[in-house]
Amino acid sequence: MADSVAVLDTLKLVYTIYALIAISLIGWFAIRITQNGQSKAPKPPIFYTYIGILVVIGTGLHFLTYHTVPWVPIDLNRANLKAHKVYNITYKDHKIILEEKPMIVECGKKVIFEAVSEDLTYGFGIFRQNHSMVAQMQVVPGSRNDLMWEFHKNGTYYIRSTEYSGPKGAQMIVQDAIKVIGCSQNDPYAMK
Repeated sequence: MADSVAVLDTLKLVYTIYALIAISLIGWFAIRITQNGQSKAPKPPIFYTYIGILVVIGTGLHFLTYHTVPWVPIDLNRANLKAHKVYNITYKDHKIILEEKPMIVECGKKVIFEAVSEDLTYGFGIFRQNHSMVAQMQVVPGSRNDLMWEFHKNGTYYIRSTEYSGPKGAQMIVQDAIKVIGCSQNDPYAMK
């Protein structure tokens, strides 16, 4: 299973190519209608072929990444999946309170991070040591806030609030909050 770093790197490349194709269409159209002071719009079959290519590429990206994005299989099958362990997290007065620290997660086991806010809307984000995000969710008071996740690489992750909850929210970080063990590979971005 690809992790979020690999998915993001691939999507950056693909969407850059897609954006350049879209920009080239606009440029081509602009050049054609301003050439020699004469209005020469592109011929409809060529123009609509170009638009068709953009539509096929745009929708094709979603079909191709459907099984690659790490959270899609878990979200689509959530009703049929059972978690190995549930970790309870409380948010109150701009503090993140963990039931256990670090939360030890076994490789390949699905876990649920269940967060409860007692006052404001916060965010729950899992980050690698290089500050790239693994997963995140909103933590809304009075709502069910849980994230099911499965790790495939060893590493030590920190959590932080990913939603604006006032100036104090920027300090809501818990270092070394999650430790993943038992995998055959290490996450090079999450190793201490």
